[in-house]
Amino acid sequence: MTPFSYGLDGSVFGVGDSFQGLRQPSEPISPEITAITGITNEMLAGQVIDAEEVAKFAAPVSLVIAHNAAFDRLFLERFSEVFKTKPWACSLSQIDWAAEGYEGTKLAYLAYAAGFFYDRHRAMHDCLATVELLASPLPRSGATGLSVLLSAARSVTWRIWAENAPFEFKDILKRRGYRWNGDPGRQPRAWYIDVLEAERDAEIDLLQKEVYRREVKLPMRRIDAYNRFSESI
Repeated sequence: MTPFSYGLDGSVFGVGDSFQGLRQPSEPISPEITAITGITNEMLAGQVIDAEEVAKFAAPVSLVIAHNAAFDRLFLERFSEVFKTKPWACSLSQIDWAAEGYEGTKLAYLAYAAGFFYDRHRAMHDCLATVELLASPLPRSGATGLSVLLSAARSVTWRIWAENAPFEFKDILKRRGYRWNGDPGRQPRAWYIDVLEAERDAEIDLLQKEVYRREVKLPMRRIDAYNRFSESI
């Protein structure tokens, strides 16, 4: 974890000291992982990450940023309750890298395309590279990556579940960007989409006219930075 200070306009002012640690896994790591990361089983032996130290370090932050928050938030919420209380943003999915002329979204590629290299496969280096990337102006819009990310993080969206939608309309839903949730759990087993708050009523109206052909009451969930990417969604 690497803390940094920023302005509301997306300017980065300074970078603080990072928190880093290792933890011995439940089974030995493979030679392939050692070859990629340089981390050996001997380095991990007896290592523990103190959850209280993590919570203390993260407590003051205003926003947690991860390059794939949908992956990282799930793990961190299980590790420490503090991450359930923080707003989150994703530098991978909440910046339109393609619209800025990038051909990929992996952090190492974005850094290379932005004109710098770093020592990959260590978490602290990834954090520092992400801050550097976000502080840089985007090639087409000229805005910093952080300003675009902050705008996306502040937005409110709604998740609409097309529950019990007729099967023959699945292609219409897919073309509109709906995704299928087939996992059993608290959420409906149905097609769903996330839309901006201003677009919610129009999307519901379209579903009623083109898919259900009647008025329906659909499950919906308001999403903001505090619950976005969380296991609760």
